[in-house]
Amino acid sequence: MNYTEVIEYVRQMTAENGRASNYPFRSRYDHTMRVYRWAIKLQSKLGGDLDIIALAALLHDIGWDDVRPHGEVGAELAVEYLDSKGVDSDVIKRVGEIIMIHDDKDTEADLSLECKIVMDADLLDEVGAIGVLWDAMATAGEDDASYKKAYYRIKNYYRINKPKIRRCKTDAGRAEYARRMQMIEGFIAQLEKELF
Repeated sequence: MNYTEVIEYVRQMTAENGRASNYPFRSRYDHTMRVYRWAIKLQSKLGGDLDIIALAALLHDIGWDDVRPHGEVGAELAVEYLDSKGVDSDVIKRVGEIIMIHDDKDTEADLSLECKIVMDADLLDEVGAIGVLWDAMATAGEDDASYKKAYYRIKNYYRINKPKIRRCKTDAGRAEYARRMQMIEGFIAQLEKELF
């Protein structure tokens, strides 16, 4: 599989389809590439079919619709794209299934290792230094922006996201999630010392 072509397709699809970001600095393409890199790192620790993991991670957010779930739309687009490239039908089926379910982080379904890895990689992009940066940048764009306003937003983000570790499907994903929460906790403690 030519991953350069797949990445270009992802760039095109995330730019063209209709999901607008609430923030000008937030890019679904950048998010996708971070998820892809995390999926590769998790696969190197846990195993699983690298091609299925890489393709599902790259294609997981290409679809958007105001009515239908984006996993469903994305799975249809991914299946069509992979079929047009002559990818093996079993690989297409497995990638489509992962994309279809990737957003249901609370599922109790019996998932393949590849699906667990992609779901954890997607979840990991929501927490950590990127999340702190996102909150700080979002606050800077609001009226009456201040360090304290950013602090309260980051602290709330931490409070909301810390329990979501339960959504991690693998031990490696859970360990990384815990490290990121620890980093945010330390950042908040340091920020409190400097602000108050």
